[in-house]
Amino acid sequence: MTKKINIAIDGYSSCGKGTLAKFLAKSLNYIFIDSGAMYRAVTFAMIQAGIGFDNAIELEALLPKLKITFKHIPEDDFYHTILNGEDIETEIRSMAVSNMVSPVSKIQLVRDFLVKQQQEIGLNKGVVMDGRDIGTVVFPDAELKIFMTAKAEIRAHRRLNELRENGNLAISYEEVLKNLNDRDYSDSNRVNSPLLKAESAVIIDNSELSKSEQNELALAIANKTISTI
Repeated sequence: MTKKINIAIDGYSSCGKGTLAKFLAKSLNYIFIDSGAMYRAVTFAMIQAGIGFDNAIELEALLPKLKITFKHIPEDDFYHTILNGEDIETEIRSMAVSNMVSPVSKIQLVRDFLVKQQQEIGLNKGVVMDGRDIGTVVFPDAELKIFMTAKAEIRAHRRLNELRENGNLAISYEEVLKNLNDRDYSDSNRVNSPLLKAESAVIIDNSELSKSEQNELALAIANKTISTI
């Protein structure tokens, strides 16, 4: 029986971390966890409840009520984020959530709550998770760590196309690029679990790679890693 590993994928916003993580999970028959979507789900819940960043009492009461799961939707071959039984995939990709998710991800209460959930899922191995501190904080012992990057301008165009496909036609390229640059700075300079490349991580710069080229490269790396276990 082939042994399973945990795969940690970190990198900048809109680098395709989630797309690659989903591909690897499906190809290897592993569990997929989108940590970024989990933080977006908490952000969405806070917005819905009208809870501010500094309201620790209300936030502490809210978090235990949140059940975040992922559901594979065969029709579009995509994993949707489910919050307390409700599909919120479209809502958590809005600019309103995008503009607030970095500050929310800095809140230690939120980080502790989600990291504990993520680590419990990873105990049995066979997990692919993407985010910004997976290889350094959540799964520091992951057998394979991948760090993804791409030029900011390319990432902004990708994100803009994604938003427009979801019906957000009023968003400009300049707004998206500023949001990405702001998030890059915030994620890299936050005190709690900043975005860092794990020492042993394999770097994939997909600025000039097609999706299929990126997927094939990462799958080859994963299979080579698994074969050495």
